[in-house]
Amino acid sequence: MEKRQLGRSGLEVVPLCFGGNVFGWTIDQPTSHRVLDAFVGEGFNFIDTADMYSRWAPGNSGGESETIIGSWLKGRGDRDKLVIATKVGMEMGPGKKGLAPAYIRASVEDSLRRLQTDYIDLYQSHADDPDTPFEDVLGTYQELIEQGKVRAIGASNISAARLKEALDVSARTGLVRYESLQPEYNLFDRAGYEAELEPLCREHGLGVITYYSLASGFLSGKYRKPEDASRSPRGEGVVSKYLNDKGRAILKALDEVAALHDATPTQVALAWVIARPSVTAPIASATSVEQLKDFAGAAKLKLDQGSISLLDEAGGG
Repeated sequence: MEKRQLGRSGLEVVPLCFGGNVFGWTIDQPTSHRVLDAFVGEGFNFIDTADMYSRWAPGNSGGESETIIGSWLKGRGDRDKLVIATKVGMEMGPGKKGLAPAYIRASVEDSLRRLQTDYIDLYQSHADDPDTPFEDVLGTYQELIEQGKVRAIGASNISAARLKEALDVSARTGLVRYESLQPEYNLFDRAGYEAELEPLCREHGLGVITYYSLASGFLSGKYRKPEDASRSPRGEGVVSKYLNDKGRAILKALDEVAALHDATPTQVALAWVIARPSVTAPIASATSVEQLKDFAGAAKLKLDQGSISLLDEAGGG
């Protein structure tokens, strides 16, 4: 499969990333391992998780996803062929959040232990921390890179103004810079990224890894009427947010383009994100080996300009 450079990090990734938020939440460890095996078997190499995944699930405390990935990585023998991304900063318990230097240093050790690896390819600030100066945050990441524990760093859930400030600090001080951004972006939710973040990322050559790339599953086409809310644990929220005139117009366009390309709505929705010049790779999750066939199809699907324009118009672009 085609590989793309992630910013100026030197990391090369296939343009679709597996979202590890499902591990230890909607799929157990044996199923997670089978899905990961199938994902890599299709030629993919990029896996994204976070220290707090999946803390929200009953009985979990955070770290479950990293632990499952770590047990899978152990003994594979091909760690150098994989790009593993994780994050720090979201709350892991009382007083355990943010990007203070001491907290980052402790958290990276916890993530390395759970992942059963010597290094993290992409270590991301999961959320902006305005209480900690960028000089301190980036200086700590610089230490981790010099120690060989991290290869590159990225940001997520940050405003364009704050991201520019961080990049300016790196340029002024010579400290390591954010090489990637992880924003919410899909055919329905576009304005938040396209208005200010996208031009900034293009100007500075940042890689972009989009989350909610399928709008929590809505763009797969499985939520077409209110009764479909019962089809998943998050279905009610998906239907209430997306099943409106705009959402129906997008589904109609996805169906039209899918029929034209002998593809599925999922493949078309992901291929649309992949085709965005500023995007390196959308993140998507699967809970079964069967769903991975859509991923492989999406990564290989090249949309013509007419199809992209049809989708853009439906999505309000």
